[in-house]
Amino acid sequence: MTKNDEYVVDIIDYGMDGEGIAKIDNIIVFVQGALKNERCKIHITKVLKNYAYAKVNEIIKPSSKRAKIDCKTYPRCGGCLLRHISYDETLKIKKIRVQNLANKMLKNVDTIKVEDAIGMDTPLFYRNKAIYPINKNGKAGIYAKRSHEVIPFEECKIQTKVSQDIAKYIMQNWKDTIYDESTQKGLLRNIMVREGFETNEIMVVLVQNGDRNIINKAESMSICNDVCKTELKSINIEELLEKFPKIKTVVVNVNTEDTNVILSKKNIIIYGKGYITDELCGFKFNISANSFYQVNPMQTEKLYNLAIEKARLTNDDILCDLYCGIGTIGIIASKKVKKVYGIEIVKEAIEDAKENARINNIDNIEFINGDVESAFEQLLKNKINPNAVIVDPPRKGLDEKTIVNICKLKLKKFVYISCNPATLMRDLQKLQATYNICTITPVDNFCYSSHIECITVMTLKNGF
Repeated sequence: MTKNDEYVVDIIDYGMDGEGIAKIDNIIVFVQGALKNERCKIHITKVLKNYAYAKVNEIIKPSSKRAKIDCKTYPRCGGCLLRHISYDETLKIKKIRVQNLANKMLKNVDTIKVEDAIGMDTPLFYRNKAIYPINKNGKAGIYAKRSHEVIPFEECKIQTKVSQDIAKYIMQNWKDTIYDESTQKGLLRNIMVREGFETNEIMVVLVQNGDRNIINKAESMSICNDVCKTELKSINIEELLEKFPKIKTVVVNVNTEDTNVILSKKNIIIYGKGYITDELCGFKFNISANSFYQVNPMQTEKLYNLAIEKARLTNDDILCDLYCGIGTIGIIASKKVKKVYGIEIVKEAIEDAKENARINNIDNIEFINGDVESAFEQLLKNKINPNAVIVDPPRKGLDEKTIVNICKLKLKKFVYISCNPATLMRDLQKLQATYNICTITPVDNFCYSSHIECITVMTLKNGF
């Protein structure tokens, strides 16, 4: 087999990202855009020692699960991978992916059954946070998969319509401000829009290569602070607010680094308070530019409510919310328990969490700024002994010390929320010495992508 060879193949399974899998002379071939049970003519694009990659040239026998593509930029952009598959089938693919990982990595797999993935009623325009990079021609778009190529869009099916309208308006009016990645000259690098789905409040973040020339010099604007009265000349915020009156704050994020990290920690508030407010599970949350806040609020309510329900919390419980972010899970669970301790490494998130507890009149919660590895251990050394823990770590999963401490606690109530099934299974391998795995429930927060959230409920093994 060599690059550019063509074959007719039957697709026998799905890969980790929902791509089709074929076999040619015992070599696995990953075929982007192919569905299980299809027969396709494929073109080999890359050959490695034990496997290869291919694209579809012709679908000879289509699957009944193939969907009509509703996006003109699909599959060129990297926002979605699975729009060619019916939504119900994507949920089955994600469940099977989690089950296969469990079967491969965990003990007692006969008793561990992954539940059906909880899907979204209408999986369209669901993201409350959009980041639009800008290409050298002044077009806002979405990065191509595994690339810095910006694909301009007509209508993205997962970002909200208003966020797209804002990005397009900014680019139509302020093309002369854009940053050119190839020359590293210019100012405007990215446009980020955050929305409160319940409140309809909007935040616009202009990611810039420097803090000069941000908006029109506008001494007459009563809403403008001292930052506006320096050298800021390029963007007329009054026009933006008139066009989109639901915008409650505009922030400039200054990022001069040549990096894949979109936002720096330097924010200049040029209109409003620098945050918006949203409601989740009946509680209010202030969200600033750098805050972690789940991108799909409808599915997040299902995720958090189910995780808290499965934790079986009571008024006598002391709960630890590890990787608490802006305090969402701990605050939502606070009415059910005696005390909550939330731990988060990002200082700004902890400040937001404290304010969120205040505006919700929560007085039985304490937030600790520090990395979970050391701060959780220090909490236990201070004779705080939680009997319930909910963890929601980043994609890299739990560190070794935290796993050891969770096992030492011999918890009766332990729930692990994960956005990465691979690191979840790795951590469950280590936790299985102390805990039984009761249920693993996938929740589809990232519709039409290959990503999936999982809620895992564990109980203490007999003998502990």
